[in-house]
Amino acid sequence: MPKEEHIKYLMTNEQDISWGIVTTTVGYQDIPARTVYPSHKHPIRYLFSSEKGRILNEYQLVYITSGQGIFTSTHQPSTHIQAGDLFLLFPGEWHTYYPDFQTGWYEYWIGFTGNDIDLKVKAHFFTCNSPIIKAGLDSELVKLFQLAVYTAKQQRPGFQQILAGIISLLLGFSYSKLRIDTLGGTKFLKQIDKAKVLMYEHVENSLSGEQIAENIGMSYSSFRRFFKQYTGFTPTQYILELKINRSKELLTNTEYSCQEIAFELGFNTPSHFNMVFLKKTGITPHQYRVKTQGRTIYQTLYNKEK
Repeated sequence: MPKEEHIKYLMTNEQDISWGIVTTTVGYQDIPARTVYPSHKHPIRYLFSSEKGRILNEYQLVYITSGQGIFTSTHQPSTHIQAGDLFLLFPGEWHTYYPDFQTGWYEYWIGFTGNDIDLKVKAHFFTCNSPIIKAGLDSELVKLFQLAVYTAKQQRPGFQQILAGIISLLLGFSYSKLRIDTLGGTKFLKQIDKAKVLMYEHVENSLSGEQIAENIGMSYSSFRRFFKQYTGFTPTQYILELKINRSKELLTNTEYSCQEIAFELGFNTPSHFNMVFLKKTGITPHQYRVKTQGRTIYQTLYNKEK
């Protein structure tokens, strides 16, 4: 980890704002034990008393990679923070945080605003009620923060757009960790992953939900419930999505007729395959083949099917 303190505050223009998300500040600092916090290098609009707290007009994502401390906000009671924790600050939300005086801590942060993050919060991907994310110590996460710092230092053309991409990755990582914690941690994650592999490997000759549940050592009712929570699909829906994706590959990359593909993937009849494909994609298998293979090849195959 870099040991020097680095704090960068960034300007934005109308073009940057129209991208959907802009970075306002990015940095890192090592707060040794028995050191006053926060640093005096913060400008007035970011300074705060750890006792009185503050309210920002932007979002900030803070990552603690060593040491420990306390985080408190309007919606979050005083909570112990340790190395590997992320926390998200919300605009208009009172908060305070500080390292333990005996240990200090090392922190990375990035501040941002924009319609993109506002929409994510509106859709409840992130809420003031769950600002702390147990991310763990992750080298890839550290690399993303360091890349953000480097990009802010260079400020080459399009740097705000690069930073927006980094923020999207950080938010995606954070949401994944939140989802796992909400679902009870990683206790069932390996079993669900094993079920997904089984479904993929047997997409042509679908295993029943009961068979998959037995294979991964769960009751069918528990398997169905946890699978839906982790993936957003029931097992039956997930298998159907796999079949449609596989049919797209076959339509694009092979000369199999639609009838052959239908039977290959276990649909009862070609008409059933056509109906499901149309419902899922908005076009028929024939129309999909035209788009992905070209009309000349399609016409040859169509005549063959006739």
